[in-house]
Amino acid sequence: MSTPYDIPEVPEVLEVPEVLDRREGPYGEVALRRHGGLLQIIANGCFLMDTSDGRSERRLVDAALAALDARVTDPRVLIGGLGVGFSLAHAAGQPRWGRITVVEREAAIIEWHRAGPLSELSARALADPRTEIVETDLVAYVHETSDTFDALCLDIDNGPDWTVTEDNEGLYSPAGLAACARVLNPHGVLAVWSAKPSPEFEGTLRNAGFRQVRTEEIPVARGVPDVVHIGVRPG
Repeated sequence: MSTPYDIPEVPEVLEVPEVLDRREGPYGEVALRRHGGLLQIIANGCFLMDTSDGRSERRLVDAALAALDARVTDPRVLIGGLGVGFSLAHAAGQPRWGRITVVEREAAIIEWHRAGPLSELSARALADPRTEIVETDLVAYVHETSDTFDALCLDIDNGPDWTVTEDNEGLYSPAGLAACARVLNPHGVLAVWSAKPSPEFEGTLRNAGFRQVRTEEIPVARGVPDVVHIGVRPG
């Protein structure tokens, strides 16, 4: 019997990518491309993600929900990064979540979801009354917001060791993790997606005071597995 995380067959894509939109923002260039039947987001020439799968993004949300204290009712989740919308759509499809807040710093990505090609993936989730989209930088948000959450799902980089911009590097440092802990309620869960395991980041999580630190692997079609790093803020 198949599971939501079984490895799908990867179609051969031979077409030349078509750039649907390209914009200069405060953090550099961001582009939306169509490559065969896939939509791709490219930031400063670096491939971020596409619509080929979504298992990793769904696993990120599922891992956070599974690690929550079962006694928490209507847990509030903060998703760092809208991307192609898989994480948001999956969270909105789970009735246990209460408020779903997504922080996205690129206005272009938000617009591609609200009125562009990515809306086919996220329209229902965006219409969900639990959903809130905040256009700002996540690094600044976790330092400045007065809101608190029961789970924080981070997917703004290719991992702690491969950030999209230099400014994001501080988020995975002891000071950045302290800011993440600041927005989490007691026993709140931090889940961080990465394109490869990072034992060093696991150690940083523990040193920052997170408990029950572990890494869940997500099989991929080729190469090193994706992972979700998980830690729980003490009560």
